Amino acid sequence: MSCPVHAGYDPLAPAFLTDPYPQLAEIRAETPVFHHSELNMWVVTRHADIERIMKDHRTFCGANTQEPVFPLDEEARALLADGFGTSPTMSNGPEPKHSRVRSHCLKVFSARRLEVLAPTVRARADELITRMLRRPRFDAVNELTYPLPASVVFALIGFPAEDTVMLKELAAERMVFTWGRATPEQQTDVAKFMVRYWKYCVDFVHRRLAEPRDDFTSDLIRVHLDDPEALTVDEITNVIHAISFAGHETTTNVATSALLRLLGDREQWEALCADPSLVPQAVEEALRYDPSLFTWRRQTTRAVDIGGVEVPAGAKLLLQIGSANHDPQAFDDPEVFDIRREAARHHLTFGRGIHYCFGAPLARMEIGVMLELLAERAPSLRLAGKDVDHPRNICFRGPEKLWLEWDA
Repeated sequence: MSCPVHAGYDPLAPAFLTDPYPQLAEIRAETPVFHHSELNMWVVTRHADIERIMKDHRTFCGANTQEPVFPLDEEARALLADGFGTSPTMSNGPEPKHSRVRSHCLKVFSARRLEVLAPTVRARADELITRMLRRPRFDAVNELTYPLPASVVFALIGFPAEDTVMLKELAAERMVFTWGRATPEQQTDVAKFMVRYWKYCVDFVHRRLAEPRDDFTSDLIRVHLDDPEALTVDEITNVIHAISFAGHETTTNVATSALLRLLGDREQWEALCADPSLVPQAVEEALRYDPSLFTWRRQTTRAVDIGGVEVPAGAKLLLQIGSANHDPQAFDDPEVFDIRREAARHHLTFGRGIHYCFGAPLARMEIGVMLELLAERAPSLRLAGKDVDHPRNICFRGPEKLWLEWDA
């Protein structure tokens, strides 16, 4: 069988970044699995195929999930080799290490920890919304969907509140570096940021090692102190580094996209304002329609058939989660944003199998609280323009700005 290709596919093209769904529908119907020579990846677009890949970690490992999409130049590689000491642990960690570390994270990221965090989420959301609604027009990203998830996850970790802005800026630099097409100058600058971010996490974990407190990091430290072989300090540092990035960028994206879709369809927004019990379904539909991790990556450990296409061992895969969540084989009328959709939770936004996102309950809580408070306090909320820009990378997707107005 010849190797299938799709010549028109460019995940960094401006038109695709603005609205990828029409082309993805075409690809899904014509060449649902194909090889892209520039990326050197096999692109997978159908829900059933991606769900199967996510569930089979033995055939499809996560070794390549954190690698830069495009090769780095020599100076950037040298900077990272000298000061960026991460090791494969969570999304890219091998078995059984990954499952061992994850099991401890799940234990400490417990229902009790979420219950303790819930008042913080509501109080912070209320504070930000109150400040935001003092004006008739505002950028919801800057005022709400950007600071809320960052302040919550940093509070969970235990990072000092005064470091939030600095840490959020350092995290933002990583997106173009790992998942975009960065210039040599950008690579050098961002590599320096990444070294700084890593050093910050190392120093923070060692401070908690000396003086544990009541936070997620300290709970992991206590596991280490009880049994140093169960969880090492290096593994804890890698976990904190990972969730301090992924734990807020993803939620920011979905929360912003949720507002864009709801306010772009007045009937949906007014229904939510009239019936707050629709909030959980609205959250799931937002997660389905505009996944924050629009793609994810895997690598084959053996030659395997994917959707009728023979893919070799060691092949790098690009899983188009955004396409899977719009697959008509999985969802009726998938291009319709419908907060009453009963099957929305079948989306793949949080993954499947052993790599399922353990932060999913927190993300759902944050987005739900935000929508509930906005529907209650600002039912006249509306878009102040429909043109939005999305970040230039193949993985993280969400409006960079979202201007809204209301009848203050």
